[in-house]
Amino acid sequence: MRLDVPVIGILRGISAGFFGELMPAAFAAGLQAIEVTINTERAEEIVAANRPSVPAGKWLGMGTIRTLAEAERAVAAGAMFLVTPNLDLSVIEFAKSRRVPVVAGALTPTEVYAAWRAGAEMIKVFPCGAMGGPAYIRDLRGPFEQAPLVAVGGVSSDNLADYLAAGVKGVGVSSALFGREALASRNVEKLAENVRAFIGRCLAGQDHL
Repeated sequence: MRLDVPVIGILRGISAGFFGELMPAAFAAGLQAIEVTINTERAEEIVAANRPSVPAGKWLGMGTIRTLAEAERAVAAGAMFLVTPNLDLSVIEFAKSRRVPVVAGALTPTEVYAAWRAGAEMIKVFPCGAMGGPAYIRDLRGPFEQAPLVAVGGVSSDNLADYLAAGVKGVGVSSALFGREALASRNVEKLAENVRAFIGRCLAGQDHL
């Protein structure tokens, strides 16, 4: 799972109808990966219906995959990648067997190491903000400098550059990316504008590293 734009857009509670408008607009605005959480109503239908329309080089996955059973459902629906909030080695093993990248949730050094050793494509440090944000990423990268860490929880346009400087391989963002009001009002034009601005800050932050 190669992300030239290291941002995963997280959508929880999105309606099936609105997602059909949102996805192409967000991808066109520069977003490369979108995650629909499995505890969203009709999540599997959303992914199955929109998977054929995903442009080349873009990714549509499913998140909040907590168990092996949920991983199986997500892959059956056509998820191109999985994201977990917790570390379940059976989910990583299953995803690898199906050649589906998994971004495995971890928080402690022991969990980060276990996820890395098990072969997770990337490691989701969650909830990152509650643990100190960029400073915690820097601490983890001391012993695990090669581990591909993705910061989730508390990432915003204000601290994005700090996370990138700390060495993350990506960030997972929801309302700070799409815009809380744009999501609530289903304003696709404003949403695309928000995504374009966030992606611009991300790329600018990479250029300064």
